[in-house]
Amino acid sequence: MGPKSNGESQKSPYFCAIKQNSKETLAAYFPRFMKSIQLVRLLPLTAIAIFFSSCGELPPGVQQPVAGALPTPMPSGWWNDEGGSDSPRIIVYLTEQKAYFYRGKKLEGESTVSTGKRGFSTPPGYYQVLSKSRDHVSSIFGDYVDKGGDVVKSNVDSRKDRRPPGTHFDGARMPYAMFFRGGYAMHQGYVPPYAASHGCVRLPKGMAEHFYNAADEGTPVSVKE
Repeated sequence: MGPKSNGESQKSPYFCAIKQNSKETLAAYFPRFMKSIQLVRLLPLTAIAIFFSSCGELPPGVQQPVAGALPTPMPSGWWNDEGGSDSPRIIVYLTEQKAYFYRGKKLEGESTVSTGKRGFSTPPGYYQVLSKSRDHVSSIFGDYVDKGGDVVKSNVDSRKDRRPPGTHFDGARMPYAMFFRGGYAMHQGYVPPYAASHGCVRLPKGMAEHFYNAADEGTPVSVKE
C-alpha cells in the first residue's frame, strides 16, 4: 500500500479542483468530465425530442412544439413490378406499418405506411379493392377554412366538429385512393413513423402511385396485425 497523504501537494487534482470551486480548473484537469456535465444538461431536451418523434399524442400540460412539429417522414420503400400475368395482391401489416405488393407468390414492392391511430384503428381482415379514385377529396376529414384561405381549425371530422362562423369545409386530399372497405382506403399521404391516420392506409408519394397503377378493382387486400 502506498504512503498516506499529509500535504496539499499530494492531494489529487480532482480534490483541488473541487476545493477551488473553479470551472476553469475542472475544465483544465478533467475536459471529459466537463463534457459529461454538458451532455447531462442536454438529456432533458433530448428526451423531449425523442418523445415527439415517436408518439402521436402529448401528455396533459405539454404543448405541441411550434418549430419542427412534424417528424421526418419515413423512407418510402422499393418497387420492382413490371406487370405480368400473375394476379396481384396486397398485404398490410399494422404492427410493422408496412404494405407489400405481390404478383402470385413473388414480392414485387414494399412500402412504409401509416395506418389508423388510437380511436381510429384500421380494421384487420380480408378485403378487396372496391373502387379507385385518382384525385379523391374527403367529404368527412379536412379543415375549416375562412374566405381568405387561412385554416381556422385543422384536422376536423365534419360529422362531429362544429364549423366556426365564416368558414367552409375543405376536404383532405387523398390522391391515388383505393377503397377496400366503406370509407377505408389506401392513398397517398403524410407517413410519420407511427400510426396517425383516421383509419386509412397512407402511403408515401410515389409508392401510392405504384400501388394504384398496379392494382385493379378486385385485387385482394389483407390487413393483418
